[in-house]
Amino acid sequence: MKPTLPLLLTLTLLIPAAATATEKCTVSCVITGFAAKNHRTLAAHKTPTDGSCKIGTKNGFPMPDPTCTPGAVNPTVTVDVLKNANFRTCCIRDKVESEAAKHIAYQWYGLPVPSNNQGESQTCELDHLVPLELGGGDSMDNIWPQCGPDNVTLNERYFKQKDQVEFYLADQVKAGAMDQSTAQKAIAKDYTQFVDAAKTYCSTHTCG
Repeated sequence: MKPTLPLLLTLTLLIPAAATATEKCTVSCVITGFAAKNHRTLAAHKTPTDGSCKIGTKNGFPMPDPTCTPGAVNPTVTVDVLKNANFRTCCIRDKVESEAAKHIAYQWYGLPVPSNNQGESQTCELDHLVPLELGGGDSMDNIWPQCGPDNVTLNERYFKQKDQVEFYLADQVKAGAMDQSTAQKAIAKDYTQFVDAAKTYCSTHTCG
């Protein structure tokens, strides 16, 4: 179900300007075979209703509801595309769903839209379960609100730790050390299995 116009207007007012600004692309995104709006869900998916999705936990980290957020990929984003100089995640981001429209995920998960959700005060991220860096889709079956914890520094928040996993796996795939499809399915099923390896990797590599 698409959010109604009044709801979109309300959500837009609640989203900080920094979060709603269109990401500026410094590349052309013109790549043979690449289609930004292409997406394919990894499992059966039905559009949720408000409050019907539940955050789970695994290894101390929040996990999305697999019936609401099974994950999705963009089949046109191959390893060659990921390595192409004309590709960045901005080539995909907000091309299927706008930033404002994605905020319906908070309602699906029964969570309030956080205020002042930027900079060091950011407590939640509308996360792509299969990250764009790995060829994830920009569709709602790949979006969930990843929040908390409150009592830590920004870099220790769950979404920042998952960011490290995303950079780690993307580098592994582009280096040929891991199959792209395997990485996509693995992070969708349980991203926490890579947290420790990602922390080690990012301690000696640039992740971000």
